[in-house]
Amino acid sequence: MAVKRVLITEEAKEVMNKLREKHGELMFHQSGGCCDGSSPMCYKAGQFRVGKSDVKLGEVYGAPFYMARDQFKYWQYMQLTLDVKTGRGSSFSLEIPMGVRFLIKSKMFTESQLRDLEPLSDA
Repeated sequence: MAVKRVLITEEAKEVMNKLREKHGELMFHQSGGCCDGSSPMCYKAGQFRVGKSDVKLGEVYGAPFYMARDQFKYWQYMQLTLDVKTGRGSSFSLEIPMGVRFLIKSKMFTESQLRDLEPLSDA
């Protein structure tokens, strides 16, 4: 079985469920910008245009998760876990009005996990 690049906590799933009720299908993008730009940003599906400078790491709870290709160079050896915490971020992410924000926790892949990673796809 392929090792997933992006996981999700139960708390983040709950927030995604509430966002889906209001906005429909979702997507995530993580860039390397300023402010909260290096945090995962949640958008209504198709609201954020991905392109050749992005890579799709996989799906998280049914939503595609993209990352800027140059940022991925730094994160490629880590498994990411999408989580949520109380507090307002300074971004345009959909969860911000709820008084929470998504964040990423990471851990290094083991050598065996690196051999069995889910394949990447272009955006």
